[in-house]
Amino acid sequence: MVDRNSPVTEEELHAYVDGELPADRLEAVTAWLAANADQAALVAAWRAQADSIRARYGAVAGEPVPERLQLDQALKRDRASGRSWAALASAAALIAFVIGGGAGWFARGAAAAGPNDFDTFTAEALDAYRLYVVEVRHPVEVPGSERAHLTQWLSKRLGAELRVPDLQSINLKLVGGRLLPGPTGAAAAFYMYEGPSGERFTIYCAKAEAPQTALRFKDGDSSAAFYWVDDKVAYVVSGPSNRDQLENVTKSVYEQIDKSGAKKS
Repeated sequence: MVDRNSPVTEEELHAYVDGELPADRLEAVTAWLAANADQAALVAAWRAQADSIRARYGAVAGEPVPERLQLDQALKRDRASGRSWAALASAAALIAFVIGGGAGWFARGAAAAGPNDFDTFTAEALDAYRLYVVEVRHPVEVPGSERAHLTQWLSKRLGAELRVPDLQSINLKLVGGRLLPGPTGAAAAFYMYEGPSGERFTIYCAKAEAPQTALRFKDGDSSAAFYWVDDKVAYVVSGPSNRDQLENVTKSVYEQIDKSGAKKS
């Protein structure tokens, strides 16, 4: 009989997500997750992030190693040029890193392209949406009842005058918000809203270099997002993959933010 309260290690949870958990532990871990909702939500978020990374970079991982990065070709070139062994060893270490262990850093480096990169910025926002939308007890740092404090705090951290939209007119209640790292490592603001049937939508924003861009849409398997830049702040509204519903939410957010920008100019 499986002990549903048996301790499960973090290493086992990662193996479970990667499909590498030994068969004799699969039943125990599955039962333990069924009895621990918070950890099950965390594992679900890890899986969503892994799926996102595979979707974005899987094709690159399957490509053949370019000739210029192949170790035997590097050896031939360095024998001909007389480079030192120390230099060659450093190059070989770099090649090994790129081929084997650099996937996580590659993803992080790609994410540093900047907030004006539509694909990168919306991917970061959707990752944050999928990570926190499943949280029951701790979806935000500051509750929606402290809207004034939330606005002041996040505006100060981002170095921009932000506005937390009021979406009560479309039956969305502010759950609250939190501070997140942005695509360039700078601060990003994150607001969450919830509808009467439990559906959740988020707004993710950070400073941008471009003063203005038009609305752009990105669709996923179970979530989608609208992106734009207004008054040098990039915004992404994320939610369930229902374009009409998400467009209605985005319109309400966009109109309030645009009015806020008009007041400042």
